[in-house]
Amino acid sequence: MPVEVKMADLVRLELVDPFEAEHEDPKQIAKRLTKAGLIEHFNFKNSIFSLARRASGDCQFLDAKTRRCTVYDKRPNTCRLHPQVGPRPNHCPYGNKAQSR
Repeated sequence: MPVEVKMADLVRLELVDPFEAEHEDPKQIAKRLTKAGLIEHFNFKNSIFSLARRASGDCQFLDAKTRRCTVYDKRPNTCRLHPQVGPRPNHCPYGNKAQSR
C-alpha cells in the first residue's frame, strides 16, 4: 500500500532539510525528490507526497529480508498511526482476520 506523507515527515526522514521545507516551493521539492526516486507522486492540492515503492510494491524503507522498518524511529505519521489512518481505517492486512472486521 502506498505511504502518503507530509512535509514534516520528509524532514523527519531527513529527505528534506528543515530550511528547505520552510523556504522552498513544495512543487520544487517534489520535483527534486521524484528525480531522485524518493517519491512517486505529489498531490499539489493537499501537499501530500507518496513515497516511492519497490517493484514488489513494498515501501522503500522496509527491509526485504526481515520485513522490518529500517527508519522506525523516524517513520512517517501515516505509519505511526496505522491502522487508524489509511485507505481502510482500522484494517491491517497482516493482523488477525477477526480484528479487521
